[in-house]
Amino acid sequence: MHNQTSMPTFLLMGFSEIRKLQILHFFVFLALYLTAIIGNLLIIVAIAFDHHLHTPMYFFLINLAMIDIATISVIVPKSMAISLLNSRWISYFGCVAQVFLYFFLGTSGFLLLTIMAHDRYVAICNPLQYETIMHKGACIQMVAIVWMTSLLYAILHTCGTFTNTFCSVAVKQFFCEVPTLLKLTCSDFYLVEVGFLVISCIIAVGCFIFIFITYMQIFSTVLKIPSTHGQKKALSTCVPHLTVFSVFLFTGFFAYLRPPTDASSDLDVAFAVIYTIIPPTLNPFIYSMRNKEIKTALWKLFDQGHSSKSFSKVVF
Repeated sequence: MHNQTSMPTFLLMGFSEIRKLQILHFFVFLALYLTAIIGNLLIIVAIAFDHHLHTPMYFFLINLAMIDIATISVIVPKSMAISLLNSRWISYFGCVAQVFLYFFLGTSGFLLLTIMAHDRYVAICNPLQYETIMHKGACIQMVAIVWMTSLLYAILHTCGTFTNTFCSVAVKQFFCEVPTLLKLTCSDFYLVEVGFLVISCIIAVGCFIFIFITYMQIFSTVLKIPSTHGQKKALSTCVPHLTVFSVFLFTGFFAYLRPPTDASSDLDVAFAVIYTIIPPTLNPFIYSMRNKEIKTALWKLFDQGHSSKSFSKVVF
């Protein structure tokens, strides 16, 4: 039992004590990590090199892909290192960095998805004023507000968590998760962070209500479109965003709104894997499979790469 000032490291929970299962965990997480990284990089490259996709919707999407890459990189590499090296220690400042970066990136992603819902609303419900409302300057300002708000939010949560005195170093989770860290405190300062978490839930519910109302108005407008083709075209830009938001929201709700328990369980770890790893891994597939413009851009990208390779063979 040590206090915060004399505690240089935390002890994270491993997935197994059996070496073969540790190696299996390493390769499973490696596959998921590479899938998320490659998938999101393809989205970024496809949008960057196709001038037809230089629109507000894809500007927000490229920011979301960068957030997904960073989010999964905050947690998964350390977890893989734990299994590969069979060492579960993480430095105090490493734990602080995990908490700060995860809150910063998670908040950025959530706010960005909320802005993307507003973008779809303007595009479908008020198309004549779309270019006036969602011009380049406005989009940059929105993203800047997202990053600044998320930075402040992450600082508040990190300070609210680590101003506490910790009575134990054993974190019953495979990364530095704030609710799990708060169980290790032996001072009343943890109530400050609990207050921050309650405020966060209120803000999240507010964003959810905003997106819900926005999509009700979008669907109402789409149903008034006379042609079936027009309806499908409008919905094709909404379904990927709505799917990504649903995955992001419900995995987080399942993780944080379940009844609290003092003991760690396999269910806690499963929930943590779902809300930290699954969304960044699935997002590029959701957008590429449900969006014809992204698929077209990716095919162009692959065709250009194949053509360049063939030309190189002919020349050399």
